[in-house]
Amino acid sequence: MPLDRSIIARLSLFEGLEPADLDSILRDARSVRFAKETAIFEQEAEARSFYVLLAGHIRVVRATPDGRQVIARYISEGEIFGVAAALGRLTYPATAIAAVDCVVLVWPNAVWPDLSSRFPALAAGTFKTVGARLQDTQARVMELATEQVEQRVASALLRLVKQTGRKTDAGIEIDFPISRQDIAEMTGTTLHTVSRLLSAWEERGIIVSGRQRVTITDAHRLVMLAEHRDG
Repeated sequence: MPLDRSIIARLSLFEGLEPADLDSILRDARSVRFAKETAIFEQEAEARSFYVLLAGHIRVVRATPDGRQVIARYISEGEIFGVAAALGRLTYPATAIAAVDCVVLVWPNAVWPDLSSRFPALAAGTFKTVGARLQDTQARVMELATEQVEQRVASALLRLVKQTGRKTDAGIEIDFPISRQDIAEMTGTTLHTVSRLLSAWEERGIIVSGRQRVTITDAHRLVMLAEHRDG
């Protein structure tokens, strides 16, 4: 069945497009569900499709030459991802894994040149997203080179809160399951170090953590830690 344009009309990526344009964009798309921890695509696999996340969260993981897993970022609802053609690539640069049960729109890669030429706003939004991610990657490299582990972990939690934070009675919760191992893989450190830091911050009333959930209870103190200004 044809997909209803309402599923993308509210997304910023498609803002300003006419209803007929949305119908045209969706003509070659299909909606796919991915169960939690299912790989949507694998690093260095042939890039045959590109995607927009409708519901859930995607974890993007890169394998380093020495075999370590590094979490590059999380994809939130409404974001386009896996557009290897926008990077001039024939393969995916990383693996995308469903952090929770997800619903994803999938297009064949072959239609990207036509869509990007017919709908400049879509192309511009995609390249803006790709550019922002490249800037974020450069910032992360600088963090690894110049910041202490405590700063990196605090900065990672603040990025996740900014991206997916949900207000609760206890504070601001990162709105998807995230383990201490995930945080270690985001920040280039060990599970032991992350566990030690989070336990210490919990004792100081800065966060609450448990069952793959992290809630920030004192965002100001966490910012101070990220900026290395906490006493």
